[in-house]
Amino acid sequence: MMYRWIKQTLCCTLLAGSLGAQALTTVELKPFRALYESRLDVGVPLSLEAVRELRQQTDGQWILTSTAEAVIAGIEESSRFTLEQLQVVPQQYQYHHKVFGKRRDAILNFDWPNARVTNDVDNKPWQMDIPAGTLDKLAYQMQIRLDLPSGKTRLSYPVADGGSLKQYDFEVLGSESVSTPAGTFNAIKVQRDRGDDAKRETYIWFAPELDYMIIKLYQVESDGKEAQLLLKKVESP
Repeated sequence: MMYRWIKQTLCCTLLAGSLGAQALTTVELKPFRALYESRLDVGVPLSLEAVRELRQQTDGQWILTSTAEAVIAGIEESSRFTLEQLQVVPQQYQYHHKVFGKRRDAILNFDWPNARVTNDVDNKPWQMDIPAGTLDKLAYQMQIRLDLPSGKTRLSYPVADGGSLKQYDFEVLGSESVSTPAGTFNAIKVQRDRGDDAKRETYIWFAPELDYMIIKLYQVESDGKEAQLLLKKVESP
């Protein structure tokens, strides 16, 4: 149970970081580096540091990287993508994690001319057909960043996740004042919609005055354990 919780908490940390970039009202993306701090309830105190970076390659493609580190665990993720009329188009996704010395690695390569993705999980590759608009587990988070400034209140994305195609749904709940190490902001609160019977809850707050940067993430697991992530600092690359 402890292994599963730490893994989920690290993923929660990475989710917040990847949403926490400078928001867009045009197609222009800007490189960034964002730092976050977290407080976790895992039976014993656990602190994590998360770093997110966005950079552009010479060929015009973008790479979003995310790392979260603790003494006993760590996760690294990256998504290489292009941008077409405010639509994120993933090209490759990588995921690497270790908890208590155990490792798991996954690489997804998107083949859009043939509408399929190759999943290579722990050196065991296989292929899956995908519809247009499919995102990876970091790319969909960048798509939220692009969609929120438009005023949408319901967000839904097909995501290649865990060897299958899943639908990720979000609902905009309203505005709240939120205090963080980076300051106090009037933020838009967004909830991950997992259905009426879901036992897990995830809430994310975005600050319009910071161009819709994510400033807080709060998650409750099915066993009641909590995780909270707060924006600490945003740096230029």
